[in-house]
Amino acid sequence: MNPVRNTMYTNVNPVVSNGVKIIIKNFQKKIPINPTRIKKTILRVLSSQNQARSGEITISFVNEGKIKELNKKYLGKDSPTDVLAFDISEPDKPNRLLADIIICAEEALKNAKIFKTTVPYELNLYAVHGILHILGFNDHTQKQAQLMRKLERKYVNT
Repeated sequence: MNPVRNTMYTNVNPVVSNGVKIIIKNFQKKIPINPTRIKKTILRVLSSQNQARSGEITISFVNEGKIKELNKKYLGKDSPTDVLAFDISEPDKPNRLLADIIICAEEALKNAKIFKTTVPYELNLYAVHGILHILGFNDHTQKQAQLMRKLERKYVNT
């Protein structure tokens, strides 16, 4: 399951830290992306959560049509969403992290207006939310969602 990994893109200087390579792909043109901010945030989460695996995380910024297509294909939901996270690590390689995080930049614009935040804040929030899912956190129950919101605030506001 490689939602966007095989698509042509322009690679924006991958960052490697603790053996994790972070690649940013921007498939949309409407919203400016700050790859340095996103990478720093992801590295902060990985470090703080004592993530010791090496590997690669690809973060792709897409438009509303693409995220809707992926949401329908992989989650059966025929609507756009803010972020999708896929842990595509190989089961026989437990020490190797391989993940795709897909973020809808247009949803960030909408939600920034609704929640009275900024687009960069929302994009950073979605990156944190996605990496937390990759690290095994989920928000299926109220207690799990509360923990994720607490961690999101911690990493986005630092």
